[in-house]
Amino acid sequence: MRRFWMVQLCWLGVLLSTWQVATVGWAGEDAHDRILPPPNRAGGASLLQALEQRRTTREFKTDVLGDQTLSDLLWAACGVNRPGEGKRTVPTAKNAQEIDVYVALADGLYRYEAETHRLRHVAREDLRGLTSGQDFARVAPVALVFVADFARFKDTAEADAQRYAVFDTGAIAQNISLYCAGAGLGTVVHELAREPLARAMQLGERQSIIMAQAVGWPK
Repeated sequence: MRRFWMVQLCWLGVLLSTWQVATVGWAGEDAHDRILPPPNRAGGASLLQALEQRRTTREFKTDVLGDQTLSDLLWAACGVNRPGEGKRTVPTAKNAQEIDVYVALADGLYRYEAETHRLRHVAREDLRGLTSGQDFARVAPVALVFVADFARFKDTAEADAQRYAVFDTGAIAQNISLYCAGAGLGTVVHELAREPLARAMQLGERQSIIMAQAVGWPK
């Protein structure tokens, strides 16, 4: 009998350890997070070809972007291209990397996490319609929202930080535009009503929406 209870206690210990490991694995994660496939860094149009094809599109098909296309798009936007250093495909002032790219899809809102190349789930609502008052925002399958986190700037005057955030967002938007031109996608960078969207996104006090960009297959 004593041996029986010792075996049961051992199994209980194994179960508790498994539960603790699982709990740690779940911390900070969401079942709705999306792991993106590795970006395809080979092939594609040349830079000069992409520049030749770059244009603004305001009419989109409703067809969704596949996971590989979404992966390539976000990596081009601001992905890590030097893993050992954590440096990105775009420059940022003081290497603050203060711009977060939020991805509004039909099934919810996500934040692109460049370090792990995944989409962190933020909200279940379809917020694409809040990213612009124009019709294309509700049609394009992807709405990208560029959010500056000014808390990441150290020893920087507020006015300088705001200018840097605009410059850095412009670099990201141009990367996206060139990728879209080379991949046959359409895109448009646009203004928006920031306060309603910021409330829906539940942004913090030091976070600020800079602008948005719609992406999809041109109609």
